Amino acid sequence: MLGEAVVKDSRIPKPYSEEHMGETFSHPQYRVDLRRYSEKEYNKFVRLNTVSDWSHLSWKDVGKPFEVTNYSKERTEWERENDQMMDPHTSWTYFNKSFHEWFIKDVPQEKNQSKKQFMRSLAALNPGQVKQAIGHLVQLQLWNYVHRIQDGIWDPRGKRALFEGLHVDRPRILFLGAAEGYEAMQLGAMYTGAEIVMVDYDEFCKTTRFGEFPEHYPFLGENPKTGQWKVIYKDDLNIEYVVEDIRNLDFGKEFDIVLSVGLLEHFPDEYKTEVADWHRRFLKEGGFAILTTPRNQLRSRLYYHVMADVMNHTYRELMTVEQMGLYMYEAGFDILRHGYIKVHNGLICQPR
Repeated sequence: MLGEAVVKDSRIPKPYSEEHMGETFSHPQYRVDLRRYSEKEYNKFVRLNTVSDWSHLSWKDVGKPFEVTNYSKERTEWERENDQMMDPHTSWTYFNKSFHEWFIKDVPQEKNQSKKQFMRSLAALNPGQVKQAIGHLVQLQLWNYVHRIQDGIWDPRGKRALFEGLHVDRPRILFLGAAEGYEAMQLGAMYTGAEIVMVDYDEFCKTTRFGEFPEHYPFLGENPKTGQWKVIYKDDLNIEYVVEDIRNLDFGKEFDIVLSVGLLEHFPDEYKTEVADWHRRFLKEGGFAILTTPRNQLRSRLYYHVMADVMNHTYRELMTVEQMGLYMYEAGFDILRHGYIKVHNGLICQPR
């Protein structure tokens, strides 16, 4: 496919342009999607509008989130060796390195190698190796489907639909728990002149997850002169990456948008109000808080079960959008937009 061919040519550092609009390309590690979403397509932000008045909603109505309790082998082994529960900073360090290893895999090549390993184990009549080979192959197949075929982790069409329509001009964007920074780059590409500050307290996220994010990955933005869509690359964006604990940030109320992706669900209830306040603390008057969390659905539970050794180093919940919205409403936010994309709930809200 064209997408695979052009990226392998090192003479083309920015292989995509407006002529590729409406197309999608599969790479060995990920998918590029330059298609616009359509109201007739699944790849969009589905506005549920299930709650007309959040003040009338109660926890009795919505129930509590589903807690993921099957932790990775790395975490359980660490806790056994250290005779204590793994602390949050260590768990995030393990998670970021584990997750990044999957992002950089040449999936088709590794699938072929894994199949060969399975056949060798089978021929050797070694049940332990057979079981291990099957488990790895199942993980590869699931990762391939979720990330390369469905593009459910980055989900560019869904996230563009979630982010569109904000009344901001040259916004300052703060991304809390930024990891590789994907969503802030997509958001920044959509709003011309954006300044992006990414924050994560794991140095690995800045130097490796963000530092090694592919320079040739295209984001869809807007050409302010024509009003048409334009291809934007990482180095076209104004980005500062800060390695710091969110609680220690010394920013004031200076951001038009405060963004978090998969942050709220990592904190038990006694800390969720504090997490919500991190979004309020840095917002200008009239600014927007944007949050996503993984959806509580059968396939999400299956994903976190099969991929436990990759994903489950930290406390994690799966929520409905109503549960997520109620947390933010009770923490002093008005919910402007609520719904879901492929595998995440989405909220846009403002402090009351």
